[in-house]
Amino acid sequence: MNTNQTILATCYAVNPYKGSEDAMGWNFVYQIARFRKVIAITRENNRIHIEKYMEENPDSVYENIQFLYFDLPYWMRFWKKGNRGAMLYFYLWQKGIISFIEKQNLHFDIVHNVNFHNDWTPSFLWKLKKPMVWGPVGHHPLIPEQYLKDYSKKYLIKDRLTWLVKNFFWKFSPSLKKTAENSTHIWCMNSGVPEKLNIDKNKYSLYPSVASEDFYQKDEVPQKSDFTVISVGRFVPLKGFDLTIRSFANFLNQLSENDKGKCKLILVGAGEQKMFYKDLIKQNKIENFTEIVEWIDRKDLMKIYEKSSVFLFPSHEGAGMVVPEALSFGLPVVCLENEGPGEFINHTCGFKIPQQGYNETVKGLSNALHRLFAEKNLQKEMSAGARQRFTERFSWEKRGEHLNSIYNKI
Repeated sequence: MNTNQTILATCYAVNPYKGSEDAMGWNFVYQIARFRKVIAITRENNRIHIEKYMEENPDSVYENIQFLYFDLPYWMRFWKKGNRGAMLYFYLWQKGIISFIEKQNLHFDIVHNVNFHNDWTPSFLWKLKKPMVWGPVGHHPLIPEQYLKDYSKKYLIKDRLTWLVKNFFWKFSPSLKKTAENSTHIWCMNSGVPEKLNIDKNKYSLYPSVASEDFYQKDEVPQKSDFTVISVGRFVPLKGFDLTIRSFANFLNQLSENDKGKCKLILVGAGEQKMFYKDLIKQNKIENFTEIVEWIDRKDLMKIYEKSSVFLFPSHEGAGMVVPEALSFGLPVVCLENEGPGEFINHTCGFKIPQQGYNETVKGLSNALHRLFAEKNLQKEMSAGARQRFTERFSWEKRGEHLNSIYNKI
């Protein structure tokens, strides 16, 4: 442990009680503190959750953590409501944090811009004239048009406009250019990042950002008598639940009545497309084999993972926190071959279905389900492979080790 070195980490979102971005903020701070002292700066609204969690879960690692809280004055943030305006506020927060840090008279050796994980919004930490780590950073790739055909035209337009904005930043933002130039090391979370930022290969590492605690903590994954397929996420076009429902229906249609009785699809989530997905379930006549579970406590979600057989996740995103969770429970993962989940999975722990015509994609996903259902040995091997993939690449400890090696090189 190099306790002589202090990292100054800016983490916009930190909440140990939540998932996604907030969970990542907390876990990254914790992993830095396993090896070094860290001064973590986050938003004021995170203080109550951080302090409560640390009180409830005492840990000697906390001795290496000092939290500081910073927000812009009210007149610069009154317009921000939830996710509305989050990107603009994040940009302003990053700019404002520099003078806040300078006024604190802090001593640190390396600066690290931890989250949001966007590779198209600049950081200004390089102005502090210390070695700088940026990341993990990445982006959602463009959603192929055929996968948005079921949704209102506005989603296609929104996706394309967002892509134009990202491209504008990648090509023309002087602040982003300076961020990339002045970073000592950039942690890229998928393969699209080095290409878009046009960075030198000595300057970056390519490593997934998402990870999970080991909620399962067993070596052997028992064979299950029934076949439960689970999918978790917000009910939005990005997550591809239309593909999940259609491919499960297609898979079910290939089975005898007796075999159908062993199968079930559980969708865990909520969101604006819920009614559309309910209609899709009806149209495909799979109501008796499908259950929608609204957002639940994480402990209850872990129980569902434990009784499931496969994780079906044809999402178009560039990450996916739920994939490491599923792997930790020894669930083979069926996903699309893309820059997100497609880069997490290999042939030992799941199936990657190429992005192709819509119906071909549905067929590919349902064939993967059919193989896992019919070939018990394959399911057993992939289940063991999923556990192994998790421990080798997707535990938080692995993220901590990767961070440690980055800091050591600096």
